[in-house]
Amino acid sequence: MAYTKVDSRSVEPIADGLRFLRDPLDCEKLGVSILDADPGWTGKEHDHAEDGQEEVYVLLEGEATVTVEGEEVHLDAGEALRIPAEATRQIKNGDTESKFVLVGASDEE
Repeated sequence: MAYTKVDSRSVEPIADGLRFLRDPLDCEKLGVSILDADPGWTGKEHDHAEDGQEEVYVLLEGEATVTVEGEEVHLDAGEALRIPAEATRQIKNGDTESKFVLVGASDEE
């Protein structure tokens, strides 16, 4: 088959409304996740320096702040943010529910 299709709602959340779609979609180099964040939710601060994965966060609904290397970047629905692998990042959701699509890819073969 030339494609893989999955209903993201059928993928069991890992934690806090985070659904990893990489394996269900059989992705080889691309990571895709859906994050449904409750009001006031805060994610874990992390980076991807070790695996070289840059990420793009697309906020579909709601509002949130992503702290990148200590700088707070406010996002409204429809906005996207690219974060290089070595930068620390942490999502802090706003006062309403929000929905993100999180995409990451490594430059490693």
